[in-house]
Amino acid sequence: MDPLDPYDHFPAGFFSRSDESPDPAFYVYDRFVTHIDASAIQAVRALYRELGIDGEGPAKRVLDFMSSWISHFTTPPKELVALGMNQRELAANEQADEFTVHDLNVDPVFPFPDKSFDAATCCVSIDYLVRPIDVLRDAARIVRPGGVVVCTFSNRCFPTKVIRGWLMISEEQRCAVVGQYFEYAGGYHQPLIQLRTPQGAGGDPLYAVWAVVR
Repeated sequence: MDPLDPYDHFPAGFFSRSDESPDPAFYVYDRFVTHIDASAIQAVRALYRELGIDGEGPAKRVLDFMSSWISHFTTPPKELVALGMNQRELAANEQADEFTVHDLNVDPVFPFPDKSFDAATCCVSIDYLVRPIDVLRDAARIVRPGGVVVCTFSNRCFPTKVIRGWLMISEEQRCAVVGQYFEYAGGYHQPLIQLRTPQGAGGDPLYAVWAVVR
């Protein structure tokens, strides 16, 4: 048994941010924009379809956490719950059946019962979590065994709110770090890591790291 707190595996200050002011003050402003380009969005949609968590697959109830006004499903699942920081953005999400405003950086525990979802997604937001291992640990609690938790990300960010460690490492290293989050969280099978956009194709790269709940 590893005696270390999992966060101790990372350098000091890795999970700090240049702007440590409360996140609600930052997210109070509406941002009705997409944070990745069209090809990266299509790559997210294709991955969700491939994993069976859109409306064409077996997953019926899906959580999209750290969400906003759009969730990138070609066909939304039967029941989609969006969790994020800006109420107006979440209310405008046409794919979501319900939404919850919740700050995972203050409380990394989801306000949902055990095993209440078939899958969970986090699109271009994992880099803003200051306690990502705790969040993924709790995601394994609320997702049923055999369900998938998938994180997708590119190379864009709000640099003042992203964790410092993210800015100090390469894109390939970021993939490995998210894989480590899953491993340290526990409750998952071995995470899978992929570049989902063609290498050298131009535009925003789309990386994905996902794992199946035990």
